[in-house]
Amino acid sequence: MSRQTIERLYGAFANLDGAGMEACYAEKARFEDPVFRLAGRRQIGGMWRMLCENARMRGIGQWKLELSDVRTSAAKGRAHWEAHYRFGEAGRKVHNRVDARFDFDDDALIVRHRDDFAFWRWARQALGAPGLLLGWSSWLQQRVQHKAGQQLQRYLEKHRR
Repeated sequence: MSRQTIERLYGAFANLDGAGMEACYAEKARFEDPVFRLAGRRQIGGMWRMLCENARMRGIGQWKLELSDVRTSAAKGRAHWEAHYRFGEAGRKVHNRVDARFDFDDDALIVRHRDDFAFWRWARQALGAPGLLLGWSSWLQQRVQHKAGQQLQRYLEKHRR
């Protein structure tokens, strides 16, 4: 069943369905990647809904997701996924390569999700010259984390349930 959860998560992501992605997480799930550290289905779902809305605003033709190398056991899983999209006001093309690891509960809901990607590679594409020059630095990564956290907080406040 955990394999089905991973396939459902990324199937929803491919269709930019943030609510469908949120449904794959347990209430007290945790998520972490080089930009976000989130706790609870509401925060994690909010992040996915926000990212899906941003991708939709850029145009569905600018979005592509590829899932591969899905491996699971009853309680753990991993997958590789690649996203092609446009980022930021400049609409820079990004091709992000991500390795994901999961822990599941008895209902095959995600309780822990860790995405790993090369931040410097992402920053060079998404941020242009600043990412090229400073993408290796913890200063830029912390700045991106802070800005993304603020955007998510505003999104969650605007979309209270």
